[in-house]
Amino acid sequence: MKSNSLVLVLVLAMLSVCAVTDADSLEKKPNDWLLGAKSDAERFESLQTYLRGFDQPMWEVGERFRIIHDALSRNNFELAAYHWEKIRVTIKNGYMKRPARQANSDAILLNSTWGEVNEAFGANNAQQAWAGFEKAKNACMACHVAESVPFMNRQALFELAKPD
Repeated sequence: MKSNSLVLVLVLAMLSVCAVTDADSLEKKPNDWLLGAKSDAERFESLQTYLRGFDQPMWEVGERFRIIHDALSRNNFELAAYHWEKIRVTIKNGYMKRPARQANSDAILLNSTWGEVNEAFGANNAQQAWAGFEKAKNACMACHVAESVPFMNRQALFELAKPD
């Protein structure tokens, strides 16, 4: 019994030495931009800078919107609905970083339009789905105007429409 206790103490001692050695080596890695910061405040500042503002979520929304267009062109309503859900998550995550964007995001897109478009995609009917796509596009463009960035509407993304 005493030898088992002694072995346990030795193992714990070795593990603590390894942990200290690992912590020391982490501080010395030149590419350890976050853990190598001098304080938590510096780490949080680095994270905030890295995560940026609302532009990255909007970039993701645009990419997902293109995928929705492609999915509807293939009558893949489930894929369109999947990306529509991810757009909602992305916008909410975006205004977590930029709370001033929440009011228009909610009022113009998420509180009513989002559900209507989601329902249109879920109907598994091409005509309804494309009408939902247009409703979503118009809501996005209205939000850009409300946020004083109407120039966002003058890009190829907003020329996407139901194929002939």
